[in-house]
Amino acid sequence: MSAPPPAPTGTTGTAGPAAADTHDAARAALEVLRSEIAKAVVGQDPAVTGLVVALLCRGHVLLEGVPGVAKTLLVRALAASLELDTKRVQFTPDLMPSDVTGSLVYDARTTEFSFQPGPVFTNLLLADEINRTPPKTQSSLLEAMEERQVTVDGTPRPLPDPFLVAATQNPVEYEGTYPLPEAQLDRFLLKLTVPLPTRADEVAVLTRHADGFDPRNLKAAGIRPVVGPADLEAARAAVARTAVSPEIAGYVVDICRATRESPSVSLGVSPRGATALLSTARAWAWLTGRDYVTPDDVKALALPTLRHRIQLRPEAQMEGVTPDSVITVVLAQVPVPR
Repeated sequence: MSAPPPAPTGTTGTAGPAAADTHDAARAALEVLRSEIAKAVVGQDPAVTGLVVALLCRGHVLLEGVPGVAKTLLVRALAASLELDTKRVQFTPDLMPSDVTGSLVYDARTTEFSFQPGPVFTNLLLADEINRTPPKTQSSLLEAMEERQVTVDGTPRPLPDPFLVAATQNPVEYEGTYPLPEAQLDRFLLKLTVPLPTRADEVAVLTRHADGFDPRNLKAAGIRPVVGPADLEAARAAVARTAVSPEIAGYVVDICRATRESPSVSLGVSPRGATALLSTARAWAWLTGRDYVTPDDVKALALPTLRHRIQLRPEAQMEGVTPDSVITVVLAQVPVPR
């Protein structure tokens, strides 16, 4: 995850009418994007919003949920709604790092080695069940996620822009899985939980299937590309101009420092996590139609941005403490700037 742009303090310069129109059009396009995804996925609005925030922040997303709650379908619907290249990797125990990044291939005709790009060379990479592959293969994504490049045989090769990794994992089945190391978890901008649907949403899902919806054929569901690279660039430029006051920056820092001081925590949120929270709060503020960040924006993104950056003490885990409960307590205790 890359760091967000330098946070402005005070007010920002006034954009011209043309720039304002461009930003409004980009915001409208992202609203249409959410509507397109809803054609395939029912009742997962927070996860959809999280994916949009990640696109705006140039970050990566970890989707966690039990099997059958449409994690993969959610990412496929996002890909179908974007005018971007997308690839999918099914992570398995025998997957090798070169199967993700690519490798040098010998050409007998030219007697030379040439680089064959792997699936990571795309705009949107779906890393399905990422915790089913060993750490050696998981680590093949570290450089790609942080530096936006892959180094093979000493040669760095840049990845396309935009580049987003959307990884899924199952939280209840641990046999044959490999927990993600802290270094890799910290590179995910957001960890989104995909819960079981409500009864009304589940009835809506069954009704769609009874009417002929096929999750393997999203074109037939009417999903079309509605957002392109130009829309994303305009939206990201607008987010970068969203004002952050010194009080808000201090509030973000106080929240992250408070997680490190919690008695239930052995490893709290790092400064990278603080920059991530500031970045996601700015994106959320812009999505809701404002050009400045409020404490409510910070609170709204605190759980998905910070939950995977907290490591609990074993005794706290035995008592039923969760990262979400730690963050909730911190948000209630840290003074809110006025």
